[in-house]
Amino acid sequence: MAETTEINIEKMQLAVLIDADNISSKYAATIFEEMENYGLSTYRRIYGNWSKGNGWTEGILLEHSIMPVQQFSYTTGKNATDMAMVIDAMDILYKNKVQGFCLVTSDSDFTRLAMRLREENMFVLGMGESKTPQALTRACNKFIHLNLVAEQNKSTGESEGSAEEQNVTSIAEVRQVILTLINQDDEGLVDLAQIGNRLNEKFSDFDVRNYGYFKLSTFIGEKISDVQVVKIDNQLYAKRQSSLTKEELEREICRMIEKSGGVIDNLSTLNDELHKRYRQLDLKEFGYSRISSFLRSLKSVTVRENKVTLKK
Repeated sequence: MAETTEINIEKMQLAVLIDADNISSKYAATIFEEMENYGLSTYRRIYGNWSKGNGWTEGILLEHSIMPVQQFSYTTGKNATDMAMVIDAMDILYKNKVQGFCLVTSDSDFTRLAMRLREENMFVLGMGESKTPQALTRACNKFIHLNLVAEQNKSTGESEGSAEEQNVTSIAEVRQVILTLINQDDEGLVDLAQIGNRLNEKFSDFDVRNYGYFKLSTFIGEKISDVQVVKIDNQLYAKRQSSLTKEELEREICRMIEKSGGVIDNLSTLNDELHKRYRQLDLKEFGYSRISSFLRSLKSVTVRENKVTLKK
């Protein structure tokens, strides 16, 4: 499983319900490989009209132990398969034999079903293609884009990212969540596992494989330009990427103090001037939340109360 898609939940009993009218049989193996990361399938049912060819052959159904549910199209323009899936889902729900459902479909008509199951405290795992409307992906606890995952699983290494990111959570949204976590941390340093958990909580469809990667660390390193991944004591962390070094900033502070006659009477004045000079300055990049703490860490200056002077 990809580095960031792991969720700390115990194995649960799941009912796997597949919409054969909407999902290609080429994803059969991917469906059950992904499902096994979340639970055990008590029910495996697939719904469709087998009087019409849909690609789900007898061999595929037998290989994956899926029970076919025949559903004729009684009326033109009405989706009888959807109705059959919904009825079975509610029947299974009230038997109290499962803790969750795996709904395999890209059809947004199942959004209300996913929401209703979650109202009953069911874990809802959704699977479909990246064309799936966000209404359905966000209605699930977790949603897997089968086409992107299947494509990436065939790869032996990292890629440049998929062009099929239709309704996948945007990289801009992912970046904002990561930066928020970093900015909220006193040291501006956040454990990569914490970032992965937060992204999974925030976006039900987040999976680095959607963008052509296997590891969150590689994804951040290549796709989030202003965030840097560092290793400390064999643990990976993320921090803001800065072209400004602490030494450069110290030299600039010394120049400011010299221009002021060797002393600056107010820390806030110095802080304001620094932010005018460096508009993107964030002291958390250097591990400090306050200007006073940062200045005290410098070898060239002395801080007494609110006054800053050069060391002699």
